[in-house]
Order: sequence, then C-alpha cells, then structure tokens
Amino acid sequence: MLQVNNLRKAYGGLVAVDDVSLTLAPGQLLGLLGPNGAGKTTTVSMIAGLLTPDRGDVMVNGERMHGDTNPLKRRIGLVPQDLALYDELCPTDNLRFFGGLYGMRGDALAVAIKNVLELVGLADRARDAVKNFSGGMKRRLNLAAGLLHDPDILMLDEPTVGVDPQSRNAIFENLEFLKSRGKALLYTTHYMEEVERMADRVVVIDHGKVIANNTLAGLLASVPPKPGEQPSLEAVFLTLTGRNLRD
Repeated sequence: MLQVNNLRKAYGGLVAVDDVSLTLAPGQLLGLLGPNGAGKTTTVSMIAGLLTPDRGDVMVNGERMHGDTNPLKRRIGLVPQDLALYDELCPTDNLRFFGGLYGMRGDALAVAIKNVLELVGLADRARDAVKNFSGGMKRRLNLAAGLLHDPDILMLDEPTVGVDPQSRNAIFENLEFLKSRGKALLYTTHYMEEVERMADRVVVIDHGKVIANNTLAGLLASVPPKPGEQPSLEAVFLTLTGRNLRD
C-alpha cells in the first residue's frame, strides 16, 4: 500500500531526515518511534505531501506521489499532533469544512460526516461547540477529520497526547476496527505500551536515520534484557537510542 524510499530532508546544515525507507501493507499498523527531534514528524509530513523531500520517493500502490495536486494524496489521511479544529464551530461544521477541501458535497458528505462521528462516539454531540469539548473528545474529532474522505492510508502523529484512559481506549478500538477493514496505519507515539498493543511492525529512527525495523518480537529478541529485567520495548528503545535527555 505504501512504500517510502530513501527520504531525505535538510534545513541548511541540519539533516532532519536521512535516507529513511519503510513499507506499510493493508491491514497493518506500523509504529514509528524515536526520541524528540529524531525526525518522526518531518517524515510523516513528507509522506503526507506537506513537505517536499530533498531526495527520495513516496509510492502509493506502486505509483509515485509528487506535486501539490497529485490525486494520490486523496488516498492518505493525516491526524496531526496539533489539533486541527475550529473551536467556535460544532463537529458537523468542522467536518463540512474539511470535506469541502476534498471536494465532498451534498448527501455524500452528510453520510460521511454521520459515519465518522458515529465511529468516534460523537454523534450525540454533533451540534455542540468544540470549545466546550474535553481534550479526549477533541482528539477523537481530530481522528474523524482524518477519516472523513475514507483514505486507504492513515497517518497518526501522537494522536493520544493529553487524553484520559477512556478516550485512549476508544481511539485504540477505532484503530483496530480500521485495521480490520484493511486500512494501512502509520502511528507515531512516545507511549511504548501503545505500540506493544497495536503494532504489527516497529521502525525506530534517531538523528534522522532508521536504526531498527522489525516486528515487536524481533526487536525484543535483538536486544536481550539485562539480568533481572523483563523484555520490554522501552528497554529496547533506550538501548538503541541512549538515555540522554532530548529536551
């Protein structure tokens, strides 16, 4: 479904992403991990077409995606780390606006809005002002906006930051349902337990480079735990990226 080949992005002398490659199949969730500043968000932005790579290709079903108006972009949905919502509007009007950006109109848009609000558990709040929503409700509406045009590939950049356990679990259930429908999901997070729960494959990047690309079982087997420690993704992550603070 998605193939990323040798992406590179530099800002002056700073190389943010350096030769990143990965693949993502239908019905698969790939966890993209890395310390702060490792290049995760820049990688996601290039795959989504928000940034132009200095080098490398993004392939969707074998076709190269390029240019601002390439129709392949419509097959990708993005749930950004920063909430992309208008607080003064209700969920229906937020989604009507985003649907308009994709050329959605009339009954087709109304049905899509109804379906995504039901999926994320906000159908009963469809006319309430978003400014009165909790953080978890806003995160779920952010997810709905990324799903509105029914993309084949969904990229989620830290989608559970600052939400309560109930909302996190609701988001996980939504993602597991999307996987069952054959959607391809790329998921960045700092919460290792989320990746352990959902990911079929894990890519770790640091200083802009891929330093691990494996199944969860493969990663755990590649870095044996210290005596007395239980194998964990967090222990593997710290072994691969070090323990120095990245503030």
